[in-house]
Amino acid sequence: MRFLKWLLHNPHETEEDPFLRGITRIESLISKLLSILLIGLVIVAVVDLARFLVADLLREPTGFFSTTLIEIFGLFLNILIALEILENITAYLQKQVVQVELVIVTSLIAVARKIIIFDFEKLGGLDLIGLGAATLALSVSYWLVRRAKPPFKSGQD
Repeated sequence: MRFLKWLLHNPHETEEDPFLRGITRIESLISKLLSILLIGLVIVAVVDLARFLVADLLREPTGFFSTTLIEIFGLFLNILIALEILENITAYLQKQVVQVELVIVTSLIAVARKIIIFDFEKLGGLDLIGLGAATLALSVSYWLVRRAKPPFKSGQD
């Protein structure tokens, strides 16, 4: 019962209108459920990655990866992207606002992952140009968001 109350509780609930209060509770419930599911996904991905690495190290020749490091880095970056998405959801739950900077950083990590694991044999130059354009657009967006943010001054609230 306590778990159900926690799921339905929204600390940012200030609306007097029952309809709007219901909507904010549903948003909070969905965000919390997504967080729980994403935590489970990250745990499964880490266990799967560990199993993959151990199995790869035990294959002949023993002590060497038969998989390329690029593929292994791709698996690590998948987990990092999932953690960034979890951070986005957590920030939303805490502040009830989508933090654009976090979303852009997560997108940059996803595009960087795609560039790192880019298969030149299967994909063409147009795909690489598209990834370059996406990287440039996200970098400019990140720069603009950071530039618009007021500078942090320590010692002041």
